[in-house]
Amino acid sequence: SPQERVDAGKPAEGTLWLRAFHEGGQVNVEIRDDGGGINLERVKQKALSNAMATPEQLAAMNDRELTNLILLPGFSTAQKVTNVSGRGVGMDVVKTNVEKIGGTLEIQSVFGRGTTLRIKIPLTLAIVPALVVTCEGDRYAIPQVSLLELVRLDGGRARREIELVHNVPAYRLRGRLLPLLYLDEELGLRAKRTAREHGEEESVNIVVLQAEDRQFGLVVNQINDTQEIVVKPLSQQLKGISTYAGATIMGDGSVSLILDVNGLAAHGHVLTEQHDYSQHADGSLSGDTHFKQTTWLLVDPGDGSHAAIRLASVERLEEFSGEQVEMAAGRQVVQYRGQIMPLIALNGGGYYPEGEGDVLQVVVYAKDDQCVGIIVGRILDVVDESNMLDDCAHRGSKTRVISGRVTTLINLEDVVLNSMHILSDIFTVSCA
Repeated sequence: SPQERVDAGKPAEGTLWLRAFHEGGQVNVEIRDDGGGINLERVKQKALSNAMATPEQLAAMNDRELTNLILLPGFSTAQKVTNVSGRGVGMDVVKTNVEKIGGTLEIQSVFGRGTTLRIKIPLTLAIVPALVVTCEGDRYAIPQVSLLELVRLDGGRARREIELVHNVPAYRLRGRLLPLLYLDEELGLRAKRTAREHGEEESVNIVVLQAEDRQFGLVVNQINDTQEIVVKPLSQQLKGISTYAGATIMGDGSVSLILDVNGLAAHGHVLTEQHDYSQHADGSLSGDTHFKQTTWLLVDPGDGSHAAIRLASVERLEEFSGEQVEMAAGRQVVQYRGQIMPLIALNGGGYYPEGEGDVLQVVVYAKDDQCVGIIVGRILDVVDESNMLDDCAHRGSKTRVISGRVTTLINLEDVVLNSMHILSDIFTVSCA
């Protein structure tokens, strides 16, 4: 309302900016206001009350994903129903109609400052430049508007540089983790590769693509050349397949399908938090990111991988002998500074002494005067690294490259909260 704007230090009358321009073969429409923005807390409450998401799902979402909840059918944050709001019919209809014509919809909002809506719609051109690739003997065309660069790795480099992050292949391109999709797998032409099969190819051809605000690598058998192709619409029976944008007739008379980059990314879950490495698996840093210098404690959880813990969240680093480990309420504990400290293995297993002199390395986390020991395999190092994470206080693990190694970022509070059903009995014993 005008009064709310005045109370917020804004003019009583709002301002709406409308901008349209042509870029990269697409019509871009931007609509921006200087209103109150989207209240993400209200979005969460509405999503919970309408059973659109669980508390766990909401806790794992970043700001971008929470904002996109308003695109769900039936979603509205209006306090009451009017002629223009509160009926739950709105942004989902806009999104559906934009996507029907091959476009994309993006929302950015800062609570208290305003909201920007971006719509990108492809020009209805009969001829578009495209990169032609081969997969399992068939040729496919990729519109060049989504193409960023091409990367070729020989077998040795592929084995060294393609890494599995949470069982998902990724390639480190200039320090940034790039999630990889294998075209033959996404099209159902072969079964998913096992961990052992990744990097076995004599060479790996990666097409680096942009889908909305995310980048990913598409692995193909062969990269051919670029051509200007005539776009033919798909038949009615095939229009529901999101991975294809159309078809074209090649110079030799054969038909090739045109890949829909956004549809392919959505099919491979690149547009979700799961693959957001540089933003959140980060990350893929998505949403509102900022750089800051953070000190990390590097550890080996006990399985040979690398994990990083914010040093600021660590109370102390301790070593205990195997003889000091006792059992309470069926769980491993040690006596520590006048209290019973429960032990949690970071790798999800337990601690089993290997013999006399076996030393247990523990990261101590403290909250409300209660200590919890996190067992790690080895404490490796303490490093200062710039990072692009909003805040590791966000729930869930994220992944990035630290000191040249793919490293999982651990939130100690999450580790403890996820183990509260185990710790409650021990805390009861300690208090008794």
